[in-house]
Amino acid sequence: MAETVPVRCPACRREHRYTAPAYPCVCGAPVAPRLDRDGPATPVSHRVWQDDWVTVRCGSCGRRGEWPRPEVGCACGVVLRVAVAEGRDDGRAQGGTGDHDAAPGLAPTAGPRETAAAPADAAAPADSASASAKPPFPSVTIRTALDAVTATALYLRRLGYRGVRRADQRPPSGIGLAARGVLALVDPAVRPATLRDVECLWLTAMTESADCLCFSLTGYADDARARADTLGVPLFILDLTGTPRPVNTPAEALASGNSGNRTP
Repeated sequence: MAETVPVRCPACRREHRYTAPAYPCVCGAPVAPRLDRDGPATPVSHRVWQDDWVTVRCGSCGRRGEWPRPEVGCACGVVLRVAVAEGRDDGRAQGGTGDHDAAPGLAPTAGPRETAAAPADAAAPADSASASAKPPFPSVTIRTALDAVTATALYLRRLGYRGVRRADQRPPSGIGLAARGVLALVDPAVRPATLRDVECLWLTAMTESADCLCFSLTGYADDARARADTLGVPLFILDLTGTPRPVNTPAEALASGNSGNRTP
């Protein structure tokens, strides 16, 4: 069962009841960070990428994964970062909570740390047979650009890519994510992704001998879609629930597990 704790806003003194969301581990068990009932909520005044993520160990299989750090928005306009009980271990089979590494995940230049007990985390993307047995994709309601990045990171993990982190090279527009053998562009802009967006992503991926994927909130310009089809770049649209929808043939093949272009 998801954990619920009281969270008091230090600015207006309102009290909120916050329930930590659970996301599925690659093994299928629900995983959520353990909340610290005694820890104060911290207002978010300046965002740093590393602080937006927390490393949580699955109590079912022992894998460590990167999940969004818990936050709650107060009616007074303050965004509160909910305290997590870092450094504790929970060995319950259902994996609802786990222990937390001191360093947050998805750092700009380093991927999440893997445990020696779970070498499968460094494996290549799963084949189509295992993909068909995966649980439904978790809903991540898109309200901010960070939500779009979170949904994309979760989808890359679902496809089997490990070590999702911020890309070393910043794209001309949008937000770049990287994992072993893949680059992804997340475009949270209110205008359709452009031809330049697609071509720059493809060229960067070529220089790194990686595959590439593109995720947009508002779709793609006609010439961008045509060019993506020519280059074999999978295009996805993130709907308001945070679920990626394939919009071209390469994306449909990747989503169905029939793509043969992924790098092991």
